[in-house]
Amino acid sequence: MTGIHRSRTRLKALAATACAGALGAALLGVAGTSPAGATPAAVPAAATSAATSAATEAVPTAAGDKVVGYFTNWGVYDRDYHVKDVETSGSADKLTHINYAFGNVQGGKCTIGDSYADHEQAYTADQSVDGVADTWDQELRGNFNQLRKLKKLHPDLKVIWSFGGWSWSGGFADAAKNPAAFAESCYDLVEDPRWADVFDGIDIDWEYPNACGLTCDTSGRDAYGELLAALRAKFGTGNLITSAITADGSDGGKIDAVDYAGAAQYLDWYNPMTYDFFGAFAAQGPTAPHSPLTSYPGIPTEGFDSDAAISKLKGLGIPPEKLLLGIGFYGRGWTGVTQAEPGGTATGAAPGTYEAGIEDYKVLKDSCPVTGTVAGTAYAHCGSDWWSYDTPATIATKMEYKDQQGLGGTFFWELSGDTSDGELIKAIN
Repeated sequence: MTGIHRSRTRLKALAATACAGALGAALLGVAGTSPAGATPAAVPAAATSAATSAATEAVPTAAGDKVVGYFTNWGVYDRDYHVKDVETSGSADKLTHINYAFGNVQGGKCTIGDSYADHEQAYTADQSVDGVADTWDQELRGNFNQLRKLKKLHPDLKVIWSFGGWSWSGGFADAAKNPAAFAESCYDLVEDPRWADVFDGIDIDWEYPNACGLTCDTSGRDAYGELLAALRAKFGTGNLITSAITADGSDGGKIDAVDYAGAAQYLDWYNPMTYDFFGAFAAQGPTAPHSPLTSYPGIPTEGFDSDAAISKLKGLGIPPEKLLLGIGFYGRGWTGVTQAEPGGTATGAAPGTYEAGIEDYKVLKDSCPVTGTVAGTAYAHCGSDWWSYDTPATIATKMEYKDQQGLGGTFFWELSGDTSDGELIKAIN
């Protein structure tokens, strides 16, 4: 289980192979590209970025205060990140919601993702949120019991069970064939008497309906909305229903493949994944920030930035309070890079602790410190490696944007990427 999702990534490199026969060059919703070697304007790290000037022209409206963080069940293995770490880092004080990732989707049904991590692993007193050890005969152990204990310490904290993700989205095609049966299975699992008090709703992370991710989906433009309608009918209004969705704002891209505006009525909010736009899945580059807030001169693909996605979704009529801004608590990087600014060539993915081309913020802040900023995010050139990632300073810029746009709040992937004292989450307001 430790490598099934990792950083919910391996995104576009795997997709390029999986989808070539079905959608070819439309894999990422790319309508066109800029010259690969074009060099964007960039400023030193110490300077204040002006990247949000165009994006924040909208008149400020009331912004939401949701702070939603993903907790991964496989993080308890190699990462040694447990629910107790959410408490000791101070993150629990900042969070309004936790998205628990992931449940699986198999045979048209919601299923357990990892039974051992989810509800079987025994915790000792020193590992437990409340300092009380699990016993051999108690009904519920694992992450679910630890989350129950965390909620007792933070009564306003909500936990949402997320299903799918990059590796397990292939099951949604079968689920879409009988939405009512899928919704019934999900309700029965989420509301299982052993852990019904732990969860406050369900999150659907379908990557991607009527488009390509690790696999290609051909369910049609309306299948996504029909699935969510069935979930709302079954879960009722007393449970939260949310969904992580594409942030591909390009013309003819993934947002255009689905009726997201029509489906919004069934959801409490959307989590547009405004990260992973660029990375070493394009092994030779050009180097580019994986989570740009805005476009910039030389961006490899127009529409691959946070503002383009948010603007497009709002333009469809989705209320801004139903949109959260996504932040990555990790970086993406290349090696074999000589150019300090974005737009350089590379020879492949930079080494990473768990996966090449990806590294946690808590590592990068010291191993490859920021050397510049562009488009509301940061980058770093150290030796022959080139990384992009967000910092407390760039998150502050993104929070200004979130407020200007009147968005419902912020979500991030994922908790274990932050420092032990929660540097990044504490920058989210």
